[in-house]
Amino acid sequence: MEFTAEQIAGLLNGDVEGNPETMVNTLSKIEEGALNSLSFLSNLAYEEHLYTTDASVVIVNKDLTLKKAIKSSCTLVRVDDAYQAFTKLLEVYNQFRNNKTGIEKQTFIAESATVGDEIYLGAFAYISDNVIIGNNVKIYPQTFIGENVKIGNNTLIYAGVKIYHDCVIGDNCIIHAGAVIGSDGFGFAPKKEGGFDKIPQIGNVIIEDDVEIGPNNCIDRATMGSTVIKKGVKTDNLVHIAHNVVVGENTVLAGQTGISGSSKIGKNCMTGGQVGITGHITIGDNVKIAGQSGVSKNIKDDQILQGSPAFSYTDYMRSYASFKNLPSIVNRINELENK
Repeated sequence: MEFTAEQIAGLLNGDVEGNPETMVNTLSKIEEGALNSLSFLSNLAYEEHLYTTDASVVIVNKDLTLKKAIKSSCTLVRVDDAYQAFTKLLEVYNQFRNNKTGIEKQTFIAESATVGDEIYLGAFAYISDNVIIGNNVKIYPQTFIGENVKIGNNTLIYAGVKIYHDCVIGDNCIIHAGAVIGSDGFGFAPKKEGGFDKIPQIGNVIIEDDVEIGPNNCIDRATMGSTVIKKGVKTDNLVHIAHNVVVGENTVLAGQTGISGSSKIGKNCMTGGQVGITGHITIGDNVKIAGQSGVSKNIKDDQILQGSPAFSYTDYMRSYASFKNLPSIVNRINELENK
């Protein structure tokens, strides 16, 4: 893909400062800019790189005043918000890159499966009986789609994803490599004589529209009913969501978050990395949980939590300040006792 500075300015409603015919065919960070690359400057901490970069086109804010001359090989595109503009370009670039169509050799599609228009199926993809796949779906190589799965329009499924039987994936979703959707929930009943009986897991997973699932996530099917990931949820790498969990709209889960069975997470929540949430609890809307926290009880709306067990972030910081002073407090007590 190649674009001129003039084409980029037209897409972003920007103004060209320099040669409008300057051509770019790749993207780069401004400090690593190379010939024929496109970069951007939004954080003024990196402004010095603007005057030395080898990038051919740089997107900058319209109100940026240059402190000195830039290289003659560099053309500027001035926009209202350089960060948002570059994000828009990344979206366009990603759409071009992922605009694959066709069915590669060595794929398997069951006769009873229904496949939409403009689909891409990579090599060694396996589409089972009664699967329904919408339009403009991209399924990369070595992906397994189990029986009766439904996949909505414009969904992107990267290599090596496994989607077990009866699961439902909405429109405009992205599922990254190695994710497992619909594996059995962790259900075992102890036996009197020792050992465990496996409890059949006969539910499914429902992933609603506009959800992005990170690499190597595991989302377990419900024992009965559904594990539900609601519209707009985003999960980072290595997230585990157990059976019968419900994750509310637009909630964001950072890496290594683990949610135990039957817990309900509200909408617009955020968890830091390595957060653990115990089973059968309810977390309200707009809750923020700091990294490495452990949540073991119901949480009301609009709370900010930290610690294990997690409690109010403000109280945690006060307690932590006291904890840091604990050695000196102990020494003072010992001195008083000696006197």
